[in-house]
Amino acid sequence: MLLDSRLVPETIVSPRSFVGLMSVYESNYLRLKHLVPDLERLDGCYRSRVAGDCDLHLEIMERSRYTVTMSLTYYFETDEGRVADPDLLVRAYLDGQLAEAMNLGGVDGDYRHAALRRLVHAHRRELDARWQRNIVLNKWLDYLIEQGHLILD
Repeated sequence: MLLDSRLVPETIVSPRSFVGLMSVYESNYLRLKHLVPDLERLDGCYRSRVAGDCDLHLEIMERSRYTVTMSLTYYFETDEGRVADPDLLVRAYLDGQLAEAMNLGGVDGDYRHAALRRLVHAHRRELDARWQRNIVLNKWLDYLIEQGHLILD
């Protein structure tokens, strides 16, 4: 398991500070690499299935020499069709070993997955948008790892 998996990033440094945000990005990268060990070479769409949880979908959206941008989501079937929730757009900075949540989509903040609803609600008032997105990514990656998700080629 990750060495920092039991640390709570928002208590290590001052929330909303640049140093605090960079610490969260570093922690996100460690969790992302645990979830996607071959991140540097993957391309396309992948799915992780574990008993008792939703299927995790990862799609590599863009790749450059130093970055990988991906979509990370669960899909739910609704009366209106297929809904991605949460719909995270994540950019990994390979050279700096950082991962940033670029966008945290959801249906008006009403997430279908109970664990995500709790995470977003807990941080809604105290965090600005960038801090909130990245704390949610950090906690969700930790949750996915604990559930046993793994993306392999």
